Amino acid sequence: MFDLVIRGDKVVTPQGMGAYDLAIAGERIAAVAAPNTIPDSAAERTIDASGKFVIPGGIDTHVHCKWPVVSATGDPTFTEPPSVVSRAALFGGTTTMLDFAAWTHGMSIADAIRKRDQDWVDQCHCDYSYHVLIEGELPLELPGQIADAIEDGYPTVKIFTTNVRPLRKGRKIHHGDIWEVFKVLAKHRGLCALHCEDDEIVMHMYAKLLREGRVSFEHMAEVHNSLSEDLSFRRIIKLAESVPGTALFMMHVSAATGVAAIAEARQRGVPIYGETLHQYLLYNSDDYRRPNGQIYHTYPSLKSPADQAALWEGMKTGAINSIATDELCCNLSMKTKGSRIDDTTGGNSAVEPRVALMFTELVGKRGHTVEEFVDLVSTNAAKIMGLYPRKGALAAGADADITILDPAAKRRLTASELHETDYTPWEGWEVDVWPTMTLMRGKIVVEGGKFHGSLSDGRYLRRSISEEIVSGAALS
Repeated sequence: MFDLVIRGDKVVTPQGMGAYDLAIAGERIAAVAAPNTIPDSAAERTIDASGKFVIPGGIDTHVHCKWPVVSATGDPTFTEPPSVVSRAALFGGTTTMLDFAAWTHGMSIADAIRKRDQDWVDQCHCDYSYHVLIEGELPLELPGQIADAIEDGYPTVKIFTTNVRPLRKGRKIHHGDIWEVFKVLAKHRGLCALHCEDDEIVMHMYAKLLREGRVSFEHMAEVHNSLSEDLSFRRIIKLAESVPGTALFMMHVSAATGVAAIAEARQRGVPIYGETLHQYLLYNSDDYRRPNGQIYHTYPSLKSPADQAALWEGMKTGAINSIATDELCCNLSMKTKGSRIDDTTGGNSAVEPRVALMFTELVGKRGHTVEEFVDLVSTNAAKIMGLYPRKGALAAGADADITILDPAAKRRLTASELHETDYTPWEGWEVDVWPTMTLMRGKIVVEGGKFHGSLSDGRYLRRSISEEIVSGAALS
C-alpha cells in the first residue's frame, strides 16, 4: 500500500516531461509508472494533477538566514531565522536550501558547524545544508580542517576575493591561501564556491567616488563593476587550472564578463559552474533610481541591460547552471536604512517567488522547455552540490520532494500575500503559475494555501561531490 499517488500529464522526470503516476511510500518515491497503471485502491490517497506541472522541489544554493547585517556603527542586526525563511520557501515550492557556516579566527571549522547548528537544528521546516565559509588570513591548521570537513559531508567551501565594502575588513582571502585551499579541495574532491570581485578595483572605486562626493547607492554599479568581475574570475580560473581537479562554483554571476570567463574555461575542460540570481536577471542598474531602490540591490551590484542579456544567453549555452536568491530576509526598514555606496544592505527577500517567477520568465516569455526550467531551479543545483539523485529528481528511490505548479493559480505578486517580510522587490509582477501543493520527503507541507509543516521536519543533508562534477563531465 502506498501513502500517496500523484497522477499527472506534465510530470518532469529525468527522462523528460510526460504523463506518469508517482507512487510515494514513506519519505521516498517508490515508483514512477505509466499513467493510470496504479489503482486508487493501492494508495491511501490519490491526487489528480492533470493540467498542472509536477516537478522536483526547488533547491536554492545561496541563502543567509539569521545572518548579521553590520551597520555603519559596527553593530550587527540579524535577519530572519530559518523558521521564517523555510516556511516561505515551502510556500514557493523550494524544499532544500543551502546556507553558510562561517568560520573565523579563534575557532575550528568543527566549532563553526556546531555554532551554526544552534541556528538550524529543529528550527527549519525544509531540508538544508551548509557551505563552510572561511575568511581572512588562514592559519596553518585550516587546510587539514577543511579536509576533515569534506570527509564528514561538508564538501563546499565559500571564499571571498574581496572585502566587498571598505567597512568590512578581514573577509578577503589572499590568492596564496586560496591556492593552498584548492590543493586540499582537489585532493579530497571538494568544491569551491566563490564571491569573485577584484578587491583593488572595488576599493579604488569606493575611494574615487567618495572623494568625488558621488556617495549615493545609485552609483553602486560603478564600484562593483564588470571589469572587477572579469579580472577576478579569470585570475581564479587560472589559479584553479594550476591545480588539476579543482572544481569551481561561481556564485551570483552578475556580468557578461563573468559569463564569458566561465564559458571559455568550460571549453578548456575546467570543471566550473555558474550561479546567477533572479535579481540580476530581472532588474538592472537603472532600477537603483526607483523609489526605495535599495530593495533591488545585492552584492555584487546590478549591472546593465547588456549584462542581463548575457546572463540569459549563458543559461542557453551552459555557462549559467543554477538560479538562486542570495536570500537575506529582513524588513523594509532594515533594507533601506543604508543609502550610500558603502552602507547599503545586500541580499534579497526572494525565496518564495523564485520558482514561479523563473517558470514565467523562462518558459512563458523566453521559450525554454519545462525541463530546462527544472534544471535551473532544482536539478542542476542537486547535481553540483552533491545531492543528486536523492534531491532534484522525480525518480524511484529519490526523496519525495515534489512541487505542483498550477497555471490556474496564476497571480500578481504582492507582499501582503507572501510569507517572508513586509515588502517584496517583486511587488506587482505577474506569474503564470503558482505552487498549490508542496511535499517534502512525502509529507504534504503546503496544500491549497495552508501550511502543514513542522520545525522538526527539516534535516541536515551531508553531501559528497560526484566524480562527474569534479571532472567537469557533468552538465556539458
